[in-house]
Amino acid sequence: MTPATTSFADFAQRADYSLLETLQPDPKATPDGADHQPRQVFSGHYVPVTPTPLPAPEYVAHSSSLFRELGLSEELAHDPAFQRLFSGDSSVATGAMRPYGWATGYALSIYGTEYTQQCPFGTGNGYGDGRAISIFEGLFEGRRWELQLKGGGPTPYCRGADGRAVLRSSVREFLAQELMHALGVPTSRSLSLYMSRAEAVRRPWYSEQSRSYEPDVMVSNPAAITTRVAPSFLRVGQLELFARRARSKAHAGALRELQMITAHLIERNYRAEINAALPFTEQVLELARLFRGRLIALVAQWMRVGYCQGNFNSDNCAAGGYTLDYGPFGFCELFDPRFQPWTGGGQHFCFFNQPMAAEVNYGMFAKSLQPLLEGDGAALERLEQIQADFSGLMQQELEAMWASKLGLPRYDAELVQELLGLLVSSRADYTMVFRRLSAIPESVEDLEATFYLPCPADLAQQWQAWLQRWRQQIGDPAEAAAAMQRVNPAITWREWLIAPAYEQAAVGEFSRLRDLQALFSRPYDTPSPELAATYDRLRPREFFNAGGVSHYSCSS
Repeated sequence: MTPATTSFADFAQRADYSLLETLQPDPKATPDGADHQPRQVFSGHYVPVTPTPLPAPEYVAHSSSLFRELGLSEELAHDPAFQRLFSGDSSVATGAMRPYGWATGYALSIYGTEYTQQCPFGTGNGYGDGRAISIFEGLFEGRRWELQLKGGGPTPYCRGADGRAVLRSSVREFLAQELMHALGVPTSRSLSLYMSRAEAVRRPWYSEQSRSYEPDVMVSNPAAITTRVAPSFLRVGQLELFARRARSKAHAGALRELQMITAHLIERNYRAEINAALPFTEQVLELARLFRGRLIALVAQWMRVGYCQGNFNSDNCAAGGYTLDYGPFGFCELFDPRFQPWTGGGQHFCFFNQPMAAEVNYGMFAKSLQPLLEGDGAALERLEQIQADFSGLMQQELEAMWASKLGLPRYDAELVQELLGLLVSSRADYTMVFRRLSAIPESVEDLEATFYLPCPADLAQQWQAWLQRWRQQIGDPAEAAAAMQRVNPAITWREWLIAPAYEQAAVGEFSRLRDLQALFSRPYDTPSPELAATYDRLRPREFFNAGGVSHYSCSS
């Protein structure tokens, strides 16, 4: 381990811009990054763009664990130059750094249907990073990371919006990435969060005690910038964009641009697993196989911890196989296979439909690779078979996940399906009931505290019969309990406990945010009775059907 980086000048020396150096900029882009108005981008992989600084930025939070992982001193979070950079002022760039960031275009498909109307020009050439601006790429402790501002101001893809993020959504994204990482779910990471009370952003949201489904008022919230970190921010939607252009022969270099971004994806996210000496066709097929495995494993992990992406379009699907874009997400409390927190999401993106959504996204990924294999019938057949095997492999991964949550040596479909039915009938809390099961209870009475309604006698009898059959299958109870506690978290994300954190942060009070950050860093540890009294309890009745808590728009 090298000594921690303590100065901004030393931080700058970590810069290494593989994306800017190996991919092509938009040929119509300005060289200085002063490119903030909506416009069509017809070619190139990225647009250089300077972020818009927050006025009078204030420190809100940083991730101690990620700072340590990157080899950064925590003092840097308060360094004036570091704070200026990650609150949107790229003019502080020094040394090997670039004085601008970059935004990327991508395509949109929803459940396998290609769309262009979300682009203001109706062509698909204006859809992409509207308020996400990557500002740094570098090597930290031998690993390559990209650092991206969320809320850094308008880009050519902003579609006429302000390019800002509100503090509410920024706190949610910052905390969610911290929690998901601690849960062991592949995810983008949180670096830092800064806000400005000198710049307010108006968004549609919910009035106090609202029962409205859609936002019913306009509210002002401090502008904020959260910096998220990932090995890359390449999305399935990006490959789609270049594949569409290649298929339609949009310009002479379209196929070459698709080849370049695919090669860059391999280099950034898969090089350790794909031999660079292989012919490119073989590398593409290996990419298809490896991404399939990562995506399947990711969605099974989402199901394990109760996470619902809410809007799992291809443009929200990281091609590296980790969770990306924490906007319309939520965590299932009251167990409901149809749980969907986002008002704009629809049942096709609900909790238990995520495996199917992933398969559709994978189909768009495979379709995007096809132009690279054109003319090679054998390679195309192999790609088709890799795609055809997705469903069966997804089912195997889900079965293994359910077996692990129940401490079973092997999956028992009848036992699991009966349990899921009991959870629905009992109005059970998803996280709480599995954590209680991790104590290998003998009686339904040990579970009743996780139910939102009293358990009638006939339902209690069904539970008792199920518990008896389950306990007969788990083997040694002590070993099963220990294994189950490693996969069933003790605490979870509860929106009604997050809302006070971002509400307090808006007036400069960060104690609730700090408490949640600490709690989320160890989600498998049984909380103390004092913490459990606040954070490990059923949702109070007043928060059911409450706008902004039980459901919300993506007004971020």
